[in-house]
Amino acid sequence: MKEKDISQDRRKYLRKQLQNRVLVISVQILLVLGLIILWEVLADAKIIDSFIMSQPSRIWNTLVNLSSNGLLEHIGITCFETIVGFLAGAIIGSVISIILWWSKFLSKVFDPFLVVLNSLPKTALGPVIIVWVGAGMPAIIVMGLAISLIVTIMEISNGFKNTDKEKIKMAESFKASKWQVLTKIVIPSNIATFINSLKINIGLSLVGVITGEFLVSKGGLGYLIVYGGQVFKLDLVMASVFILAVLATLLYYSVTLLDRIFIQTRK
Repeated sequence: MKEKDISQDRRKYLRKQLQNRVLVISVQILLVLGLIILWEVLADAKIIDSFIMSQPSRIWNTLVNLSSNGLLEHIGITCFETIVGFLAGAIIGSVISIILWWSKFLSKVFDPFLVVLNSLPKTALGPVIIVWVGAGMPAIIVMGLAISLIVTIMEISNGFKNTDKEKIKMAESFKASKWQVLTKIVIPSNIATFINSLKINIGLSLVGVITGEFLVSKGGLGYLIVYGGQVFKLDLVMASVFILAVLATLLYYSVTLLDRIFIQTRK
């Protein structure tokens, strides 16, 4: 009887959680739809200027026209640049974090430089990166890398430093090598930190790529936004921003899905 009671309580709890989740998503969808309808009504009533603010129907027509005029190509360019910059930042940042954990001397030397680089607006380095790397896709990828790299290093390095020191001391008392401490304690203890850094950096990489496309690009969503602004096609600008928002959401949830898959495999 107790097991049945527990299972029933568990089912009630899961049902309530599902109902709460459905309610939250429903309210979110209604809010978005309400804002879209209000925006369209205000534009039709001439309360807001549809030329400056655009309106949902015009944005939809622009998306339809773009779909047959290279829209997927522009999305593909931005996605490719973002993913390459994101993966490069994650890998290089993780390697540097391991090096800084391994050598306390190097960690002390580079700590202030990391703080300065983190506070420095990376867009200010855009013209310099273009001169170094050259105009085009390589410069845009480096911009995405530059914005995400320092955050990755600082996030993972802090996680490594805050690893349970008692576990490390116990392993060292049993003559564990530094490599064993790293691979058996430090890295496994910071998987969640690494995943969280990925969630943050996928958005930062996208920001860096769009910034790079603003400066020098012949394709991509950033290019469409700049072009639309230059020729006063604000419908194109708003449509590109909408696609960008959807893309950012999909990239974030792809990393979240990776986190869930990893959690399931560990169970």
